[in-house]
Formats: sequence, structure tokens, C-alpha cells
Amino acid sequence: MPGAGLGGVTGRRAARSTEQAAAVIALVVATLLASGSAGAQTEPGDHAAHHPGAGTAPQQAPAPSLAPPGAAQPGQSCGTGMGMMGCMGGPPRPFFSSLLDMPALTPDARRLVSGEAERRIGWGTQAIAAGHARLEAALEADDAAAARLAAQSVRDGVLQVESGTGMLRAVAEGQPPRDLALAWFRDQLSVPAAAAAVDHGGAPWGLSWYHLTTMAALSAALLAALAIQAARTRRIGELMRALTAAPRPAPAAAPPGPAPAAPPAPAAPLPGPAVPAEATPTAPPRLWRGKLRVVAVFPETPDVKTFRLMDPAYGLIPFRFTPGQFLTLTVEADGRRVSRSYTIASPPTRVDHVEITVKREEHGEVSRHLHDATAVGDLVEVAAPGGAFTFTGQEAGDIVLIAGGVGITPMMSVIRTLTDRAWPGEIHLLYGARTTRDFIFRDELEYLQRRHLKLHVAATMRRAEGTSWMGPEGVISKEFIARTVPDIARRRVHLCGPPPMMEAVKAALAELGVPPANVRTEAFGPARGQAPAPASTAPAALPPQAQAAPPASTTLAASLPPVPDNQKAASATVTFSKSERIAPLARGQTVLEAAEAAGVAIDYSCRVGICGTCMVPLRAGVVTMEVEDGLPPGEKAKGMILACQAKSEGDLVVEA
Repeated sequence: MPGAGLGGVTGRRAARSTEQAAAVIALVVATLLASGSAGAQTEPGDHAAHHPGAGTAPQQAPAPSLAPPGAAQPGQSCGTGMGMMGCMGGPPRPFFSSLLDMPALTPDARRLVSGEAERRIGWGTQAIAAGHARLEAALEADDAAAARLAAQSVRDGVLQVESGTGMLRAVAEGQPPRDLALAWFRDQLSVPAAAAAVDHGGAPWGLSWYHLTTMAALSAALLAALAIQAARTRRIGELMRALTAAPRPAPAAAPPGPAPAAPPAPAAPLPGPAVPAEATPTAPPRLWRGKLRVVAVFPETPDVKTFRLMDPAYGLIPFRFTPGQFLTLTVEADGRRVSRSYTIASPPTRVDHVEITVKREEHGEVSRHLHDATAVGDLVEVAAPGGAFTFTGQEAGDIVLIAGGVGITPMMSVIRTLTDRAWPGEIHLLYGARTTRDFIFRDELEYLQRRHLKLHVAATMRRAEGTSWMGPEGVISKEFIARTVPDIARRRVHLCGPPPMMEAVKAALAELGVPPANVRTEAFGPARGQAPAPASTAPAALPPQAQAAPPASTTLAASLPPVPDNQKAASATVTFSKSERIAPLARGQTVLEAAEAAGVAIDYSCRVGICGTCMVPLRAGVVTMEVEDGLPPGEKAKGMILACQAKSEGDLVVEA
């Protein structure tokens, strides 16, 4: 993905920077070592190469008895027309380097050193004499260049004499050949006597303390540079992770009404398969509202399709959700805006898209619009997320998912999430459908069950003609549950499907000993309640004196106007204080349904009491609510109600 590619390129550049820094510092260290070694291997005759004019400076002159053929003898003068090489012969042997290999001053080594010392004294004396003669001639001729070369010859002769006398003194004192060679090297490098004494006193590897200290400083600098580069690389990695996390954009528009509280942190993982008591319903998160693009449509069964939605710019999904939550679509159907909620079937682990799986209902305005009129590339209005019918794997050590029909969609979000994360707990899915043609996600479930040994799928349905089926037939019964899931009484159960199926399964679970606190439910199907009042029943306006609503703990004010004659059939009325309208409230009718009949706008989403979108303040009266999952206890204590669930046989005043 782009973020990962950018992070990879940045990491490689940082690595190359580290290697280049290390290479430069290592080169400096190697140069210092090389300079020390080169100085330690320079021969006496090569000393002139460190000075200007070394090419014509006099070399080591051989002694009379040991000089090579053709070399001048001691006392022989070299003519001014001859080069010093003709006078002094060829270059000397690498003598001091060979002394490093002699472990002790044996008699043979003593004779060799003494002979070499005498030759050096003779060479030096002859070079001094020749250089002195040339110096006088150059001074008389006022030749500065020749004088400089002559002076260099004298200096080289002095060095030869000093090295020879030093060798004789070392032999007399009994110094080992190696110490003798090292002392000469230090003299050639002009190392002070104090430093030489320290070096001779125990500096390791034959190096001076200066070189060791310099190497240590450079090594420390190298380590510091590597540490700085490592810190920079780590910081770059943190920035890249933050960038690829793609913070979600702010909501397009804040939802009306009071902002709901933030959801609490997820519960800590349980130590084993024991199922805890059901948690108190929590407040829903703030909804994101905007548009998503339909990028693919997948047929699942003859009347079920999956719609994949993505950000219009093909970025990440601009909201976060938990497995089991839903989103709400708003479409233009039959010339009016209609909203319906659908569970997100895809897992939150796949952050670039969400999927909803929708069954085409003959009387469902939104489902018919999606199946018949929605195409790839269309934009749809979305509000998300909503719902508290969730499971992340932290609430229990294992999970039993029981679904019927299209109620499998929240279960698929849970299953896909847990298998994507290789959750270690046991996952049991019990699924019921009418026929094998209606088995949603059959191929994917078979695939996931083969790959994840802790996923157990059991389904029951009739075999449709032309299909294969070797499984049980019928409904999800008590016997089917007991046979499929051992020890179900101690497990956490999530149940979703048509209301009749859910009632039957809840009764079976109770007979099997499953505590009601261990069962979470969500119904699929139209919201229950009576149909809205006929359009001919016109609502009455709220008089000005009733606009200041009393507290929720009080009864309906006696000053409210009487109910018109055409509304006396209703058992009670509901007064909408902000809209200044009064609507009849029939027995079993919800406040939301009464508001829709009166033309009062109340936001809603799920219509089953779990999202909290329709939460409104109750200013007077008493209501009952069958489902309160979307209503936090703190909000209920403040007098808030869920309009889609609130019913009453008495008069109400609602701030809407």
C-alpha cells in the first residue's frame, strides 16, 4: 500500500545513510593505522624520501670491506659531476624491519647488528664529508639549491652515524633486536623521549598511546554517529506508522441534539471460557455522516446481495466501528428520503471498505432501491457507526453465535474479525435458513472452517431442489443446540434473526440453563408497534402558555388544551414542545411513530432501541421502553427517552 511503500523507501535511505557514515569514519581510522605502520617500516636509507630533493640525496655508503661492487670506498671522493647514487651505490637492505622478527639477541644477531652499525657509521661519515665539500662549493657558487641538497646530505650522514652508534650502544646494553628496531622507528618519527618511554612501558599492539587514544576517540565518535542515526531511523519509523494509521477525518456534520458520551474502553480479556454477566449498555459513539461510493455488488442468494462501500477518493473508511455494529443508509425512494439501518458484515480489520448484506424485502423501500436501482459507482448517504450488539474477543473466552436468515450479517463481522486476528477462543456458529438456496456465505464459511480449527459451523435447513445437503433439517431447536455446543450453559451467546425465531431460541436456551445475562440479542425485521395515525387526523398546535415544559418528574400540565373531538379515540396525547404540536398517542404506539404522523422531525436510525439516535428529553409523563440498549443510565436519570421505544397510556410532553 502507499503508506507501506513510503515507509520502506525511507527505511532504506536511512540504512544507506548509516552505512555511509560508518564507512567514512572507518576510512579515517584505517588511514591513521596505515600512517603508523608506514612509519614503522621505513628503512634508514628511505628517510630522505620524506624531504625535498630526496631523489638526489646521498644514500647509505657501504663500508670498504662490505660495500657492493662498484661502490666507493671510505675516503673516496665523489666528483661534482657524478650523482650521489654513483658514489654511494645501490639502496641498503631493509635492516630494521628484519630485526622485528628476531626474538632474542643471539651471538649471530649480535654480530649482524654490530656489523651493520659499523657500516652505517662508515656510510654516515662518508656522506658528511661529501656533503661538506659540496656545501662549500655551492656557497662559493652562490647556488642556493645545491647548498640545500648538500645540507640534506650532511643531515642524512649524521642520521646514519647516530643510528650506527645507537646500535652499538644497544648491543653493549644487551637490548633485544625488537626493542632496538622500535627505538629506531621512534627516532625516525621524531617521537619525544617521554612519549617513547611511555610507549616502551607497555602500550599494546606496538602502537603509541597517541594512536590508541585517537583510535578510541574516533571509535566513540563512530558509535555516537550510529546511535544518532538509529534514533533518527526509529523516529522516522514512528512517523511513518502514524501516517499510515490514517487518522479519521472529522465528521461532516455534528448530529443534532446533545452529544452522546464517548464509549468506555473495552473490557479486559477473561482468563478462561467463563462468561461474565452482561455489561451495562454504553453510550453510542458520535456518528460520522457523509457519502460513500458503491464499488462492487456481490450476489449471495437469489434475494440477497452484498454491497461494498468505499471512500469516494479511495482512501480509508472515515469512521471506526466494532464487529456487530451497523450503519444507516439514506436514499431517495419514491420521491422522498428514507433511512434504514444495516449491519456491517465486513470486519474492522479491513480498513479500506465496509460491506453490508441486504435482503430484498417486497415492502422494503430501501432494500428494493438498493437491489433494483443502485449500481457500481453510485454515492450513498451514510451515518455510522451505531449499535451495541458487539463482540471483539475481549468480553469472553469463547462465543456462541446463533443466527437465522439475514441475521447472520453481524455474526460474519465477528467471525471475520476473530479469524483475521487468529483469536484463540472457540467460535460456534449455529445457523438456520429456509432452504439451501438461502444459505448466505456458505462457501466462505466452509473455507474459514477448513483454515481455522476453532471455528465450528452447524447449520440446519431444508434441501432445495438441485442442491446438495447432508446436514440436519428443520429449525434451531433445543436438541440441535445441545447436540452442537457442549456445556452451553457456561458460554456467552449472541442471538440475531427474525423475532419469532429469536423468541423460540431464547426459550430453548433458558431450558438448557443459560443465564439470561449471558445472552445478547438483536432483532431483524420491521420495528414493532402500531401503524401511524391516519393522515386525516390533524395535530393541534401547542398554545404559547404550554411551551415552557415542566420537569420530567411532573405530570402533564392541566393548562394544556383539550384534545380535539377527532382525536378522542386515542388513549393519550403527546405534546412536542419545540414544534408546538399535539398528536394523539394510541395504546402501543411509540413516540417516534406519533411524531412521524404529526410531521415532527426526530432523528432515528435503528428503530429497535440500540443506536440511541432518537434520544429526546421527556418533560412530563411516564413511559415504558421494551429495549434500552442505546440509552446510557446517566442519560436516563436526566429524563432522556428513546422515541422509537417509548410508549405510554398517559399524556406526555416531549422536547422535540
